[in-house]
Amino acid sequence: MTYVLAESFTRTSATEGIQFWILGTLAVIGALGVVCATRAVYSALFLAMTMIILAVFYIAQDALFLGVVQIVVYTGAVMMLFLFVLMLVGVDSSDSLVETLRGQRWAAIIAGIGFGALLIGGLGNAGTQAFIGFDEHASATGVEGLAELIFLRYVWAFELTGALLITATIGAMVLAHRERFESRKTQKELSQERFRKGERVTPLPSPGVYARHNAVDRPALLPDGTFARDSVSRVLPPRPPSDYSVGRHAAEEHGGPEHAGDGGGQP
Repeated sequence: MTYVLAESFTRTSATEGIQFWILGTLAVIGALGVVCATRAVYSALFLAMTMIILAVFYIAQDALFLGVVQIVVYTGAVMMLFLFVLMLVGVDSSDSLVETLRGQRWAAIIAGIGFGALLIGGLGNAGTQAFIGFDEHASATGVEGLAELIFLRYVWAFELTGALLITATIGAMVLAHRERFESRKTQKELSQERFRKGERVTPLPSPGVYARHNAVDRPALLPDGTFARDSVSRVLPPRPPSDYSVGRHAAEEHGGPEHAGDGGGQP
């Protein structure tokens, strides 16, 4: 009887197996993307993907509270940490390939390998206890037990942690804020600067205005019949078979609008 119960607890369905292998692969890809991405924004997105997949694992195992906590606490809090980094460093900042501390990369690699070995050794030597029953287990480590630990036994540590997070948020906002040392220019001052430089302050005339054609390579006509010099871009080639520049000079010499209809005297 005990063997049948243990086998029923350890056996998984085909749907759970497919879910595990698909989401597990995506979670590993997201975790690798966090440490391999060259931009902090991409690392934050990969981290959010991994955390959400872990929450789906919890919810699939009927641990709804752990799934919600995984999304709210880990995804929210750790993503807030990434936002702090983006606020302080900036999105467009380039990565520095120079080591600030000599040998820090090799030290980080050795420390990571050592920590992984300790973690694997601890998991391998962990003993399994006998099944104590759902009611007794839930009363000790369930939501009520967690709430008792947070809001009764460790209430001061919980409040201090919240105050520390608020302080970190305000500090990041203050450090990322750029103080303006001079007053912002008004619209009147900007307009005066544009006129003072002597540049054109009005938009360029559109081609074909007051003319018989509205193509982009046909110069516009002014009210006196002459060509508007800035109505056609200088990078456009002359329109065959006539050259609009020749027609423009002819119109300026004769001063009549009949020569300016098509830029070459042709109707």
